Amino acid sequence: MKMKMKEIVSQCRNITSPFRVAKGKGFRLKDFDPGDTLQFSEKDKKRAKEALALGIKALAELQDKLYAQDKWAVLLIFQAMDAAGKDGAIKHVMSGVNPQGCQVSSFKSPSADDLDHDYLYRCMKVLPNRGHIGIFNRSYYEETLVVRVHPECLAKQKLPPTLVTKDIWKQRFEDIGNFEQYLAHNGVVVRKFFLNVSKKEQKRRFLERIETPEKNWKFSASDAAEREHWKEYTEAYEDMICHTASEEAPWYVVPADNKWFTRLVVAATVIETLASLDLKYPEVGQDKLKELAATKKTLLNK
Repeated sequence: MKMKMKEIVSQCRNITSPFRVAKGKGFRLKDFDPGDTLQFSEKDKKRAKEALALGIKALAELQDKLYAQDKWAVLLIFQAMDAAGKDGAIKHVMSGVNPQGCQVSSFKSPSADDLDHDYLYRCMKVLPNRGHIGIFNRSYYEETLVVRVHPECLAKQKLPPTLVTKDIWKQRFEDIGNFEQYLAHNGVVVRKFFLNVSKKEQKRRFLERIETPEKNWKFSASDAAEREHWKEYTEAYEDMICHTASEEAPWYVVPADNKWFTRLVVAATVIETLASLDLKYPEVGQDKLKELAATKKTLLNK
């Protein structure tokens, strides 16, 4: 690798810091531009893609140490409006990672079994093992987003009526915050991404899916219908980040109108996170070294 890891991490921090939200008080979504690309212009797209390729190599090296050390787990949570590019970001950024040490879980509408349990149940079942990176494509945060925008979803959760009060969202924010603090105290590092796409760019991507045959399968009329609730979703996302951003589990409000930049920010965040864990390959004791030497001698003599 041409650049040293320390230099790569420093550059990653310069890219991620403008989008990191660790204290929710005073957070306003309008302060974050979906089209922001920092110092990278459209002409610099090639340079950004080269930086991403270098980042993916660094990420693979760090993930290998994470897997070998087997002490930390990393949970990456992706939330966004439809067509913001979650799938593409996950695919491109994690392309160099060993599949044995990475697991992706997608959360769509809850099943009948899910609805017979508390709302954290289905996510808790698939938390990453130590040494692994877990990726949630949507998550328990849907319980403060789509469920809030569509009250009929809340009605299906079979909650006792006395528990469905005006304070339910505040309570869920508190529960989620406590849950993420619990994870942090047990060696699970949580990083959360809100891919911030503009309404105009979402419309363009929907039309592209309709007009391009090989992308038709991606389009859902129900996704387009959700645009009618854009204001409600924006308010819900703002409230969610405001109440659940913390030093232990920060949000990254990632500009999503330019996919190449979105992927760069996500990759930089993951690299910076892994590098902060001081990952190292396990040290081998003297007995093991003697065993390796004896085995090598045997192999060479055969």
